[in-house]
Amino acid sequence: MRKLNVHVVPERLRLRYTKTGRIRYTSQRDVARAWERALRRAKLPVAYSEGFSPRPLLSFSLALPTGCESQAEFTDIRFSSSSPVVSPFSVGEEWSQESLEIISKELGALLPEGLDVTASSALGGAEGSLQEEVTSCLWIVEVTGMSAAQGTERVEALLGAANVPIERERKGRQVTDDLRPSVLSLKSEGPGQRVGSIRLSAELATKPRGVRPAELLQGIDPTLRLVRASRQAQLIEFEGTYLEPLTEDGRLLGVTNPTTAKVGR
Repeated sequence: MRKLNVHVVPERLRLRYTKTGRIRYTSQRDVARAWERALRRAKLPVAYSEGFSPRPLLSFSLALPTGCESQAEFTDIRFSSSSPVVSPFSVGEEWSQESLEIISKELGALLPEGLDVTASSALGGAEGSLQEEVTSCLWIVEVTGMSAAQGTERVEALLGAANVPIERERKGRQVTDDLRPSVLSLKSEGPGQRVGSIRLSAELATKPRGVRPAELLQGIDPTLRLVRASRQAQLIEFEGTYLEPLTEDGRLLGVTNPTTAKVGR
C-alpha cells in the first residue's frame, strides 16, 4: 500500500458503496467484519466503544437481504484523536476533499471484490441514524413464472387491491401482515436480463417494517421465482422531498426523485 500524503480526516465520515457479484451471498454481519478488517489494514484512527470488549464505532444503513445486490449501501465511521490505532492520520477540521478521496480509494482496495466505494462525505454532527431516517427503498426485481402481459395485470391487481395479506415470520412465529400500505409504487418494466424473466421496479416503505423482495413476490403471485433483486436507492422523505443519505456525486442528503432515479445497470 502506497504511503499517504494527506493526513487529516474529519471526526465523522459517511461512505457510499455497492454490493454486487458473489459477495451478495455474504451476510450483513460478515460485511461489517470485512469493513472492520479494511479499516484496521488502512490504519485509520477509528474511534472505539468503551467497556470490556471495545468495538470500532461504525454504523450501517438498512440491512440488505442476503442474496440481493445493491447500488446504494452506506456506512458512517467515527474517528478520534485518542484512537488506539497507530495511524499516519490525524483528526481535525483541516481535512480536504483530497483526503476523503484517498481514504475511499484505500478502503476500496482493501475491501472484498464486489464492495466498491463510490462516494464519501464528512458528517457535520446533526445527521441521525441511517436505519432510523430511511423511509423507503427503490428496488429492481427480476422474476420468472409469468409473461410480460401477466406481469402488467398482476401489478395492476396489487395496486388496485384494498389489502394484500402475506405470511411473515416474526419472533419465531408466522403472522399475517397487509403488504399493500408498504408498496408505494410498482411497475412492470418488460423483459429482464435473464432470458424469460420479467423486470419489476418498486418503491417499498421501510416503516413500520421493511419489505423484502421475496415478500413483494408473495403479494404479487406466490408461484413466481426471484432471479435477481437489486436495491437502487435508500430514501429519506422530508416534507415531500426525497433525500439520499449520500448521492453518487458526493452530496450529503442530496435531493432525488424516486420516479427518475436510476433503475439498474
